[in-house]
Amino acid sequence: MKRFHYRGRNAQGKILCGQLDAVTQSVAADQLLHQGIIPLEITPTTNNKYSSFSLNDIWQRQLPLEVLVIFCRQLYSLTKAGVPLLRAFKGLEQSTNHPLLRLTLAEVAAELTNGHSLSSAMKQHPRVFSDLFVSMIHVGENTGRLDQTLLQLANYYQQEMDTRRQIKSAMRYPMFVMVAIGLALVVLNTQVIPQFAGMFARFGVDLPWPTKVLITTSNMFVNYWPLMIIFGGVAWGGIRLWRNTVTGQQRWDLWRLRVPIVGSIVNRALMARFSRTFALMVRAGLPLNQALKMAAEALDNRFLEQRLLDMKLGIESGSSIATTAAKTEIFTPLVLQMIAVGEETGQIDDLLLEAADFYDREVDYDLTTLTARIEPLLLLVVSAMVLLLALGIFLPMWGMLDVANSG
Repeated sequence: MKRFHYRGRNAQGKILCGQLDAVTQSVAADQLLHQGIIPLEITPTTNNKYSSFSLNDIWQRQLPLEVLVIFCRQLYSLTKAGVPLLRAFKGLEQSTNHPLLRLTLAEVAAELTNGHSLSSAMKQHPRVFSDLFVSMIHVGENTGRLDQTLLQLANYYQQEMDTRRQIKSAMRYPMFVMVAIGLALVVLNTQVIPQFAGMFARFGVDLPWPTKVLITTSNMFVNYWPLMIIFGGVAWGGIRLWRNTVTGQQRWDLWRLRVPIVGSIVNRALMARFSRTFALMVRAGLPLNQALKMAAEALDNRFLEQRLLDMKLGIESGSSIATTAAKTEIFTPLVLQMIAVGEETGQIDDLLLEAADFYDREVDYDLTTLTARIEPLLLLVVSAMVLLLALGIFLPMWGMLDVANSG
């Protein structure tokens, strides 16, 4: 399916412009004629991501999940009440406060006026509506259950938002401690240690290795801080470039899953998202291979996505879901049993939702105990810093005291 930009004239002689999806230009022309539009020009749209660059792209990010949840619930209420889609979108455009959503709703309403379907109009705005969102809307349109689809999407994004909020809340204390440690290191190396280094140099005592480590580190901070900033910037840029490669992204995402303590929580949270997304797509009526592909892409983890795409290829080659899921080695035995039972009973969507709830309960428990598990590590780091600082400062002072006493 390709996207074409058209310019045509309606029955009243008015010039209309817009976009539509079709296999070929001739099919696009037939669609326009069927809508009562005489095509004057039909050209394929370019997919160059740099062609639509603007300053707004720098300042505006993806639509926040809380705004998307409110939009889904409002549109669900309007469609359930029987309000026409065009009127509903114009009303939501006037009531929303988010600039990106307001602009998007206005453009979607314009596309609906030109005769496009809702899913086709939403597909043109990937910063607001993901592929998962568009596919669900498309299924809801074709099955006449658009209101139920919007409710399912609202519940899905609400659960996703709650999970992210829990993870951020659990990581707030460890991040605060790490920032405090970093600031303490900067102050010690730039203000405190140089004073002691000058005093030790005047006395000419033999310095122990902890003191030499402290003085060397302090000299690097004081004398070479521009080089350290440049090196840090180059390293950061190199890592970003490496992450943009396929291999680099997969290795980076794999490392995220194997970070001690935190990695297992991220893994379970991602698998909960996959199970819930896959169940949502299957329940909506999408084919298994298409639902699996879109659920894998919604994870935002290249390593897991590749494993799940391999699972999709296995299903397409005739293997069972349980067999291909076991080969990926990313599911727990309990979830594999639930998938196998769901495949045998034809209720894989229900059991996948139960698997998602199982993962969510594990994530909730891990998050509640995360601070307690990280505190010993943070205490160990702080203790090592204090010990090194104490030894580096007091050992040479004791040496000077011995020299003074012996003299």
